[in-house]
Amino acid sequence: MRIINSKNRLCVSCMEEHKVDIVQREEYEEFKGEKVVFVATYDYCSNTDELGETEEFIRANNFAVKDAYRQKVGLLTSEEIKRIREKYDISQKDFSKILNWGEATITRYENHQIQDRAHDDILRKIDSDPKWLLEMLNRSRAMLSPKAYNKYCDRAQAQFNCLKNSYLVDAINAEYASLKRTEFTGCNELKLDKVVEVINYIAQRVSDLHKVKLMKLLWYCDISHYRNHGSSITGLAYKVLNMGAVPLGHEYIINLDGVSYDVVECDDTAYRFKVIPGFEIRSLTEEEIDTLEKIISELGGLSTQEIVQKMHEEKAYKEIPCNGFIPYTYAEQLSIG
Repeated sequence: MRIINSKNRLCVSCMEEHKVDIVQREEYEEFKGEKVVFVATYDYCSNTDELGETEEFIRANNFAVKDAYRQKVGLLTSEEIKRIREKYDISQKDFSKILNWGEATITRYENHQIQDRAHDDILRKIDSDPKWLLEMLNRSRAMLSPKAYNKYCDRAQAQFNCLKNSYLVDAINAEYASLKRTEFTGCNELKLDKVVEVINYIAQRVSDLHKVKLMKLLWYCDISHYRNHGSSITGLAYKVLNMGAVPLGHEYIINLDGVSYDVVECDDTAYRFKVIPGFEIRSLTEEEIDTLEKIISELGGLSTQEIVQKMHEEKAYKEIPCNGFIPYTYAEQLSIG
């Protein structure tokens, strides 16, 4: 038994005014067929050596039993449910509307009622996936006030932005799941930290670096390093598209943390890549940097159209059908030194 507070007041056990301790102790109780351990809170009277429960403590101890049961069977506790809702700053009533549950459902879950497994799974999904919540908000928009809808969307979007890089990494890894250490990845694991560093290294040394040119330079760097050292730098796999080699997952890669570009308007929307402030080399080896320097020296001054034309002359581009993966074995037929 642990004393957490004491106060002089009228004691309901002995009906005398004296110092009454508020104590906590570990207790056991069977709930829904499960023996659970929880921390109960009581008043303690030293005159009678008795424990007493106020209405507040009865309610708190009831919550403690139910939360102990939730934890034992793997359900979210009432406080965890409340934390999920508050993370998005959503009212209890609106949260139930968004989930298409009864209006008082969330209120009950945060108080006395234990959620079922299906509802628990939905709450966990919302906690880990703000993008999914944004979709649910859009679906339930008519049931919310414009002010509430906009506030909830802003909070969900902010949470999504915090997790965006992990979403991108998961998406890229999913695309590469069946290609690890094959002839299509240059006998290397995908190394996104090196992908980001290579992009910044090239952007630091090549001016007016647009997306098409960057994709070609990445391919030349990787395949050249494979030819000379037996493995690619990044582990990227490249496909043949109309304008040459493009890494698998390129649409995700350019949005990774650590990759920076300006969106510029010309004939069509274009990306001009730039080095991030304070860029430092952390994972690239001296051999890899030497490869990058050679490719930049030979091809970095070419225009986008010129490097596309050079790519079109490569045996790999001529022999691999559109949308096909380019094996790194074509390194032996590479046109550059």
